[in-house]
Amino acid sequence: MNAHEARAALLALLAKRHPGATICPSEVARAVAGKGDWRAAMPLVHASVDDLLAQRHVQLSWKGRAMTARSGPYRVAAATPDEVEGNAIIGAAPPAPSRTT
Repeated sequence: MNAHEARAALLALLAKRHPGATICPSEVARAVAGKGDWRAAMPLVHASVDDLLAQRHVQLSWKGRAMTARSGPYRVAAATPDEVEGNAIIGAAPPAPSRTT
Protein backbone atom coordinates (compact mmCIF):
# COMPACT_ATOMS: atom_id res chain seq x y z
CA MET A 1 0.00 0.00 0.00
CA ASN A 2 1.09 3.56 -0.62
CA ALA A 3 -0.10 7.05 0.32
CA HIS A 4 -2.08 7.43 -2.91
CA GLU A 5 -4.03 4.23 -2.19
CA ALA A 6 -4.75 5.34 1.37
CA ARG A 7 -6.00 8.74 0.17
CA ALA A 8 -8.15 7.15 -2.54
CA ALA A 9 -9.66 4.65 -0.08
CA LEU A 10 -10.40 7.40 2.44
CA LEU A 11 -12.16 9.55 -0.15
CA ALA A 12 -14.06 6.54 -1.54
CA LEU A 13 -15.35 5.56 1.90
CA LEU A 14 -16.45 9.13 2.60
CA ALA A 15 -18.20 9.33 -0.77
CA LYS A 16 -20.34 6.31 0.19
CA ARG A 17 -21.53 7.96 3.41
CA HIS A 18 -24.33 10.43 3.91
CA PRO A 19 -23.23 14.08 4.09
CA GLY A 20 -21.91 14.79 7.57
CA ALA A 21 -21.33 11.11 8.37
CA THR A 22 -17.91 10.14 9.68
CA ILE A 23 -15.53 7.24 9.26
CA CYS A 24 -12.91 5.80 11.55
CA PRO A 25 -9.34 5.87 10.22
CA SER A 26 -9.12 2.13 10.93
CA GLU A 27 -11.88 1.56 8.34
CA VAL A 28 -9.56 3.05 5.73
CA ALA A 29 -6.64 0.94 6.90
CA ARG A 30 -8.75 -2.22 6.79
CA ALA A 31 -9.95 -1.37 3.28
CA VAL A 32 -6.45 -0.95 1.89
CA ALA A 33 -4.84 -3.78 3.85
CA GLY A 34 -7.35 -6.37 2.70
CA LYS A 35 -6.41 -9.55 4.51
CA GLY A 36 -3.07 -8.09 5.56
CA ASP A 37 -2.14 -6.30 8.77
CA TRP A 38 -4.35 -3.21 8.80
CA ARG A 39 -2.46 -1.75 11.76
CA ALA A 40 0.67 -1.50 9.61
CA ALA A 41 -1.32 0.70 7.22
CA MET A 42 -2.27 3.25 9.90
CA PRO A 43 0.77 5.56 9.46
CA LEU A 44 -0.11 6.05 5.78
CA VAL A 45 -3.77 6.60 6.66
CA HIS A 46 -2.82 9.22 9.26
CA ALA A 47 -0.54 10.94 6.73
CA SER A 48 -3.37 10.98 4.18
CA VAL A 49 -5.75 12.44 6.76
CA ASP A 50 -3.21 15.14 7.62
CA ASP A 51 -2.77 16.00 3.94
CA LEU A 52 -6.51 16.15 3.26
CA LEU A 53 -7.06 18.19 6.43
CA ALA A 54 -4.41 20.71 5.36
CA GLN A 55 -6.21 21.02 2.03
CA ARG A 56 -9.53 21.36 3.89
CA HIS A 57 -11.07 18.38 2.11
CA VAL A 58 -11.92 16.68 5.41
CA GLN A 59 -12.92 17.61 8.93
CA LEU A 60 -11.96 15.84 12.13
CA SER A 61 -14.04 15.32 15.22
CA TRP A 62 -14.29 13.22 18.35
CA LYS A 63 -17.55 12.66 20.19
CA GLY A 64 -19.19 15.47 18.24
CA ARG A 65 -16.49 18.04 18.94
CA ALA A 66 -14.55 19.53 16.03
CA MET A 67 -10.79 19.05 16.02
CA THR A 68 -8.27 21.21 14.19
CA ALA A 69 -5.58 18.52 14.14
CA ARG A 70 -5.22 14.81 14.74
CA SER A 71 -4.76 14.00 18.40
CA GLY A 72 -5.77 10.75 20.02
CA PRO A 73 -8.89 9.06 18.70
CA TYR A 74 -10.71 10.88 15.92
CA ARG A 75 -13.35 10.54 13.20
CA VAL A 76 -13.14 11.88 9.65
CA ALA A 77 -15.91 13.56 7.64
CA ALA A 78 -15.88 15.13 4.21
CA ALA A 79 -15.69 18.91 4.29
CA THR A 80 -18.79 20.69 3.08
CA PRO A 81 -18.59 22.31 -0.37
CA ASP A 82 -18.58 25.78 1.24
CA GLU A 83 -15.52 24.82 3.27
CA VAL A 84 -13.64 23.48 0.27
CA GLU A 85 -14.59 26.45 -1.92
CA GLY A 86 -11.76 28.92 -1.57
CA ASN A 87 -10.46 26.96 1.43
CA ALA A 88 -12.77 29.01 3.65
CA ILE A 89 -14.27 27.73 6.86
CA ILE A 90 -17.99 28.24 7.36
CA GLY A 91 -18.70 30.78 10.04
CA ALA A 92 -15.19 32.17 10.00
CA ALA A 93 -15.03 35.92 9.99
CA PRO A 94 -13.60 37.43 6.82
CA PRO A 95 -10.16 38.92 7.15
CA ALA A 96 -10.13 42.47 8.45
CA PRO A 97 -9.38 45.07 5.81
CA SER A 98 -5.88 46.42 6.00
CA ARG A 99 -5.49 50.06 6.92
CA THR A 100 -2.81 52.32 5.70
CA THR A 101 -2.31 55.55 7.59
